[in-house]
Amino acid sequence: MAVIETGRVCIKTVGREAGEKCVVVSVDDSKNVTIVGKNVKKRKCNISHLEPTNQKIDVSELNTPEQIVEKIN
Repeated sequence: MAVIETGRVCIKTVGREAGEKCVVVSVDDSKNVTIVGKNVKKRKCNISHLEPTNQKIDVSELNTPEQIVEKIN
């Protein structure tokens, strides 16, 4: 299973955005991360509400949420 880390593409499993792809922008602490996605608002999310995929994006060179969302397939 993939590790939750910056740049990891995940699928939300809980909430109104369940089933949507998102990218981890930053790891805040051991339980929370900040995510952004095409149909997911930029916000904090509990790690237990995410299903990581094998896909990873290099977010260090991307400056805006729009640029990050463009990289998600």
